Amino acid sequence: MNFRLKRYQKDFEHSYTFGVFPTLELLMHRPEQILGIVAHPKGQQNSGVVKIRQSCQNKGIPFEFQEKTLTRIGARENDYTVGVFHKIEPGLDVTANHVILINPASLGNLGTIIRTMLGFGYRDLAIITPAADIFNPEVVRASMGALFQLNFESFPSFEAYRQKYARNFYPLMTDGQVPLPEASFEAPFGLIFGPENAGLPEEFHRLGTSLSIPQTNAIDSLNLAVSVGITLYQTILITDHLA
Repeated sequence: MNFRLKRYQKDFEHSYTFGVFPTLELLMHRPEQILGIVAHPKGQQNSGVVKIRQSCQNKGIPFEFQEKTLTRIGARENDYTVGVFHKIEPGLDVTANHVILINPASLGNLGTIIRTMLGFGYRDLAIITPAADIFNPEVVRASMGALFQLNFESFPSFEAYRQKYARNFYPLMTDGQVPLPEASFEAPFGLIFGPENAGLPEEFHRLGTSLSIPQTNAIDSLNLAVSVGITLYQTILITDHLA
């Protein structure tokens, strides 16, 4: 790498994978985006580090042991490797079903949702901005590297997304018209989720069939990542399909 690494900032053209497992996922699924990999000298005998080093040699990817560099960019003590990768939005599959997040704010929720999507066979994520930075290393960490198997694309508004990807929409709302267990889905479809602090505004009822997740009155709403997980699992039960 011909530039000095610094703590991540959103305006960088690159980001980081902190840890062995996400770095292996990066190597396996998006090696063409890798600018280089930095490792901690203490991890030289770690089996994952050995595997990463060998893979870098085979693929001609720069690899070096640099403890000071890892400290400077904010790696934790057990982050034996950090992958440095170029930020690219892969775009969405027009034929696939999409998860659509309106203004998600939490880095942890976003990373968890990405990993959950992959677990339930969904690989296409639309993000309506402003939103948490999908390339933030904390998102990559929370996703455990699942980000590198996902198609994703950001849009300045839901209307901008809808103009590019026409499909059947199912907004998830606390006052949704149809309880989730009673829903049916017509593909290709988009599952729409609102921001953590407010949910979707009233006008989303008119975009398609709004759905609600049955819950008690003891809480006002479920956590966003939990809601996405429940919904994706339920769609598998209803459609009898796991991609």
